[in-house]
Amino acid sequence: MAVYWIGDVQGCDGPLERLLAQVDFSASRDTLVVLGDLVNRGPASAQVLRRLMAMDNAVQCVLGNHDLHLLAVAAGAGRLKPGDTLNGILQAPDRPALLDWLRHQRMAIWGHGVLAVHAGVLPSWSVAQTLSLAAEVESVLRGPDVSDFWHQMYGNAPATWCDTLSGVDRLRVVVNALTRLRFCSADGVMEFANKEGADAAPAGFMPWFEVPGRMTADVTVAFGHWSTLGQLIRPNVWALDTGCVWGGCLSAMRLEADGQRALIQEKCPQAQKPG
Repeated sequence: MAVYWIGDVQGCDGPLERLLAQVDFSASRDTLVVLGDLVNRGPASAQVLRRLMAMDNAVQCVLGNHDLHLLAVAAGAGRLKPGDTLNGILQAPDRPALLDWLRHQRMAIWGHGVLAVHAGVLPSWSVAQTLSLAAEVESVLRGPDVSDFWHQMYGNAPATWCDTLSGVDRLRVVVNALTRLRFCSADGVMEFANKEGADAAPAGFMPWFEVPGRMTADVTVAFGHWSTLGQLIRPNVWALDTGCVWGGCLSAMRLEADGQRALIQEKCPQAQKPG
């Protein structure tokens, strides 16, 4: 039995299929944790969802910003952007099943000593608080009022967390932190304009995982989202978005039953134009 955490697939079903074959993945034996952005920009988003759905309980996924964007567009609360490759899902005969399955995925997952999120964790959040706040969003996504949420999800404000936040402001901060965060200040103010690597931090900001005293520093956080960061593997940080959709690699971290870890990668020859 092995557990795999895999970075952003973004509709690249071919590399996903080859990576799973490379490790001889078995849904009856192994577990796959996908770190969000299952869809968009790549050529085969619907096939990715169908492949993961077929694995049933062997796969767990966190939602990324592209996944939430798809759900918002499908609900009529968002518009397709240049470079989006979501029509294969939006026009699919099994669209309702694909979207319903996606809507029931997670915002954060804790298991095997690893906290899995798509983008990041605010420095003041512990593992327990992160999971609790993620569950609040998950409840809304699966509930009857999700249409209201889609129409209010987009936006950069508030830019920082406060325990007294409520309503849409509270949900938006949680979503932005878990699915869009790269840089923040020492006191947790998020910055969304800069999408470059860690050495391009704006004045007064730093990569979220470099904030001194962050509450999750004593556990391993596995995340994707930040392809310009490149591969970064530390005892307490696994950055696994290695730009598959941009012609890089699809990356996975394997944890064996005996505690051994290994990084596995599959080259993606199809380079999309960043946008």
